[in-house]
Amino acid sequence: MSREPPPPGEEEAPGGGGEEEGGEEEGRAGAGDGGCYLALCARPVHFEKANPVNCVFFDEANKQVFAVRSGGATGVVVKGLEDRNPISFRMEDKGEVKCIKFSLGNKILAVQRTLKSVDFLNFIPDSPQLEYTQECKTKNANILGFCWTSSTEIVFITDQGIEFYQVLPEKRSLKLLKNQSINVNWYMYCPESSVILLSTTVLGNVLQPFYFKSGTMSKLSKFEIELPAAPKSSKLSLSERDIAMATIEGSCKKTHILKLNRTGKFALNVVDNLVVVHHQDTETSVIFDIKLKAEFDGSTTIHQFVLPPRSIQPYQIPVAGPASVTSQSPVPCKLYSSSWIVFQPDIIISASEGYLWSLQVKLEPVVNLLLDKGKLMDFLLQRKECKMVILSVCSQMLSEPERGSLSVIATVFDKLNHEYKKYLEAEQSYTLVVEAGLSRSNPLLKRPVRTQAVIDQSDMYTHVLSVFTEKKEAPHKFTIAVLMEYIRSLNQFQIAVQHYLYELVIKTLVQHNLFYMLHQFLQYHVLSDSKPLACLLLSLESIYPPAHQLSLDMLKRLSTANDEIVEVLLSKHQVLAALRFIRGIGGHDSISARKFLDAAKQAEDDMLFYTIFRFFEQRNQRLRGNPSFTPGEHCEEHVTFFKQVFGEQALMKPTTF
Repeated sequence: MSREPPPPGEEEAPGGGGEEEGGEEEGRAGAGDGGCYLALCARPVHFEKANPVNCVFFDEANKQVFAVRSGGATGVVVKGLEDRNPISFRMEDKGEVKCIKFSLGNKILAVQRTLKSVDFLNFIPDSPQLEYTQECKTKNANILGFCWTSSTEIVFITDQGIEFYQVLPEKRSLKLLKNQSINVNWYMYCPESSVILLSTTVLGNVLQPFYFKSGTMSKLSKFEIELPAAPKSSKLSLSERDIAMATIEGSCKKTHILKLNRTGKFALNVVDNLVVVHHQDTETSVIFDIKLKAEFDGSTTIHQFVLPPRSIQPYQIPVAGPASVTSQSPVPCKLYSSSWIVFQPDIIISASEGYLWSLQVKLEPVVNLLLDKGKLMDFLLQRKECKMVILSVCSQMLSEPERGSLSVIATVFDKLNHEYKKYLEAEQSYTLVVEAGLSRSNPLLKRPVRTQAVIDQSDMYTHVLSVFTEKKEAPHKFTIAVLMEYIRSLNQFQIAVQHYLYELVIKTLVQHNLFYMLHQFLQYHVLSDSKPLACLLLSLESIYPPAHQLSLDMLKRLSTANDEIVEVLLSKHQVLAALRFIRGIGGHDSISARKFLDAAKQAEDDMLFYTIFRFFEQRNQRLRGNPSFTPGEHCEEHVTFFKQVFGEQALMKPTTF
């Protein structure tokens, strides 16, 4: 494995991708890949493999691979992981191509054929496709390479410094913006951070970074790389093969050391903020997470790999060719091949097989390899696609055979709610700034991004807690303890508990006839007051009579709108509970008879309808001296229904004194 292309035709794997210029082909993960936490993407870029006629180049900024045949005279094909349609064109063969890259946006092509100049070709609609050339300004300097920093800005790196240009495509010329003289051995570019790193001094271990943004070039502080041993002679001791450049959560200084505990050839990728180190001799990879706690020596943090070494998941390459041939079994891809070229952050190219992959981290296998649930959560919460895996882990730790102790469960809940609280606070701060009208004076202010690490109460209720209580596998004491532990954690982080969690606790207590515990939870305000909770208590009166008074007490504390409570109860067909509630607060003389009769009829319970109808007849008799309904109450249809079901003789007769 290396960072540079092998000589054309070197080490062709059996049954390689073939010579055709098709689009992406879908490879397959091999069997027996259990425990593999790294995988090559399922839809790689397939290109014509390197050979004496075809040269292959990779552009790290656009993540594009160029297949250049005969110097471009017989065709150039450009493909990228994000590009569904390849770019194909021809160009005049003016000599060996040393480097070829599109500007950001693919509007201008730059081609280096000599050590002194770079050629340009516009790919703008209605623009003449005529080449124009820019020679380096520094006398006697040789161009080592170039980097596009925007759609119209380019940097030439020479052995004597760097030259920063603006390309003027309509004038077919370049304008020098800035240059800097410095002896350069080699260079490296990180497109994610727009930083070019230059190797200087005789040994090559003093690195000078330059930062580019919006037409400006900034010289950053240089730094020195410690060499493993004192050099025996004054010659280049640090090469670009020894350096990998990537952005990890904004880190840009030496603060971490990764302990490999092995020797041999290594290559690095950065995937999902993880440093992946590939080891060719053992054909395995390890991952490091610099966000996890590790040994600190006062200046640097020393990390061991997070998981045991594993190979990349086996990969099958489909056999290319006519339909009659493609029915053959796919060919296993030679993993960790010496012809593999690794680019940052997550690209692996096999020039001899004609494939470009992005490397991916699989989180599911990590669950079985990282048994410490606290450390597992710390790891998962830093990953982009973590939500469903985290929820799955939470479900597993509540169920046999992987049921965890309450202390472990509490630790997991606290870690989740810590992230949840951070997001809520950021969202609240943003809202306050916007409402105060301060956002206009701060154009850089952005709404907080809700990552998958934010596991809110709805997520936990839907995917974990409600499912857990429905299964009824665990002892009820454990079930209630888990629910209360989650509520305890929310309270600890001062997060308002949603009423549906309290309802889940109450329903679980009722299912197991733990009314004494329910009474205590309410009496000591372990379950916070809310209208939905009060309604739920009212509906429990038939099986637990004290619930009626508990709900009334709660409503009085809330000073809530009584009409709203009645509406909620009626919508749940709790007609008798609604009537008892309204009587309890003394409002039964003014309520609408029709509303209650409508709800009783919808319940399709004749005896319930009879009870409600009779109640209002008695109310009418008491208030007006006559049980009949007045026309203004619009209860005619209910009187008719009552006669049909129970007969006219069942109607209450007026009482005279």
